[in-house]
Amino acid sequence: MATEAVHAGREDLAGQGLHAPPIDLSTTYPSYDSRGEAARIDAFAAEGADPEGPPIYGRLGNPTVARFETALARLEGTEAAVAFATGMAALSAVLLVRAAAGLRHVVAVRPLYGCSDHLLTAGLLGTEVTWTDPAGITDALRPDTGLVMVESPANPTLAELDLRAIAHACGSVPLLADNTFATPVLQRPAEQGARLVLHSATKYLGGHGDVMAGVVACDEELARGLRQVRFATGGVLHPLAGYLLLRGLATLPVRVRAASATAAELAGRLAADPRVARVRYPRLGGAMVAFEVHGDPHEVISRVRLVTPAVSLGSVDTLIQHPASISHRIVDADDRRGAGVSDRLLRMSVGLEDVEDLWSDLDAALGRRR
Repeated sequence: MATEAVHAGREDLAGQGLHAPPIDLSTTYPSYDSRGEAARIDAFAAEGADPEGPPIYGRLGNPTVARFETALARLEGTEAAVAFATGMAALSAVLLVRAAAGLRHVVAVRPLYGCSDHLLTAGLLGTEVTWTDPAGITDALRPDTGLVMVESPANPTLAELDLRAIAHACGSVPLLADNTFATPVLQRPAEQGARLVLHSATKYLGGHGDVMAGVVACDEELARGLRQVRFATGGVLHPLAGYLLLRGLATLPVRVRAASATAAELAGRLAADPRVARVRYPRLGGAMVAFEVHGDPHEVISRVRLVTPAVSLGSVDTLIQHPASISHRIVDADDRRGAGVSDRLLRMSVGLEDVEDLWSDLDAALGRRR
């Protein structure tokens, strides 16, 4: 994993006399072979395959973004990956591809990221969702079911699912697993039967809180449909973002493992603290910690000084937020609480700071001991 993270998507650089990947900012490309260009566009429109030969137009593809897609597919162990402007654009493309095939029904397991939940529940893309627990997936499937969607570890409760068992329950229906929290460093859902692996690349893949993106790792058949939707809807990833993501992947294993060690230590200290009612930390590890406090969670948010009170996650610095107020506010309150997102739950994304400095800040923010 560490070697792949450093070298994937960069194999051709030495042959070009380059060390760092170039950034191709072109929106369009000159071509004097319009017949050949027409044939390549026809092939893309018919099949969604990457147009062979030189680039044509930025909405069809970009060489810098393609490097990131190649690298991420290698890390997730899939045939292909398709990058988008955001994680929600990536999920929307998946839903549109399945709906275009007449498969508008989705089976999903809560909790999911709040905006993913809202997109499915509101039916904004013409989809219909059936919410169920893992044991009910097979019974929830219908002839028009085009997708089963899960997130493990889940946002924000860090609940873990048996992806292999769920993939078996899906039968021939594709399973989409949101792997944003685990990253391929800790978990590769495709090895457990998922056909689509979703990332908000804004988080750990970028890793520095300065790029917004989404990506779906999958087999080539599904990737072709996703490329066609991306071209038609315009949810393309900017080349500079593609460059930053490729750079972020190089340090992904180091960052995830270092932050995970700190998160595990903090989770243990929080679990032993009488001011904390409950701590949730995944069995597979990771840099996310969720905990419920006996007191007012909003007071904790207001008192942190080193930790940053902000949405998002996966950055080099530690972030904390109150899901019921922000990331999952858009989910119906009863559905939110039913999925384990209590009003006292705090979600913390642990960064690369010193563990003692972080604990000192949390200790002060939690207030006087009971």
